[in-house]
Amino acid sequence: MSDPTQPLRDHQPKHDFLICIDSDGCAFDTMELKHKECFIPNIIKHWGLQAISKYAREAAEFVNLYSKWRGINRFPALVAAFDLLAERPEVQARGFTLPEIPNLRKWLETESKLGNPALEAYCAKNDDADMNQTLVWSRAVNETVADIVSDGLPPFPYVRESLEKAGEKADLMVCSATPTGALTEEWEGQDLVKHVFTIAGQEQGKKAEHIALASEGRYEKANILMVGDAPGDRKAAEANGALFYPINPGHEDLSWKRFHEEAVDKFFAGEYAGDYAAKVIAEFEQYLPDTPPWK
Repeated sequence: MSDPTQPLRDHQPKHDFLICIDSDGCAFDTMELKHKECFIPNIIKHWGLQAISKYAREAAEFVNLYSKWRGINRFPALVAAFDLLAERPEVQARGFTLPEIPNLRKWLETESKLGNPALEAYCAKNDDADMNQTLVWSRAVNETVADIVSDGLPPFPYVRESLEKAGEKADLMVCSATPTGALTEEWEGQDLVKHVFTIAGQEQGKKAEHIALASEGRYEKANILMVGDAPGDRKAAEANGALFYPINPGHEDLSWKRFHEEAVDKFFAGEYAGDYAAKVIAEFEQYLPDTPPWK
């Protein structure tokens, strides 16, 4: 079996700058569609949450779209939604017992490549009910995404122009927690794959690993920028000593316009770090709370 991280390890820079770009909710307006139409209906169906579907939907939407957890991998997001549900008085009042997922919790502590291949490998060696059910759910999500999320969905305004402009001075890569196959379809479908040297998805590890594998010993830290719409993207950048440019949820068009007209030029000129970065990040943090509205 070939190492899925090899393209990252083998990368040879063509420019002095590296820009890593998240996909769902950042480059493409797919987050709402994927979670509301694909992930959440399958959570309710495959985990037997029909009796509390209203609260399950609210919890999953908060975790995946409207909170500091926005953009995290599907498996820890599922656990976080279950934990929020377990705390809700309305769920407790109905006497509803949420599924037990002890092996999934343990797996998340030890596995870094949180994708179906790693989950399938685990299930092939172990017959744990919660892990088998997680795999059934995750496969169903992928099937629904393939069915509903068309490759005709365009990127946000100013993404195409930003890639063209940034690519003149920087090496570009996709850095995402989405399955690589789905990412490739979306980027190829919009003829954007020509701008990036690789597409790194969940099978290649976490975003922080993507950046490290592609950049270690090849770029100055101040010359690496992560563009993303979630706190996890910022953490991935910080873990590598890189800079972070936020795409603000609900204001993606304006964020990309500012990137194209202002931020990327500051990055190339060495003027991004410091006051400017602090300003855009402080603005970003206002959009994503850590307490759900029902608390």
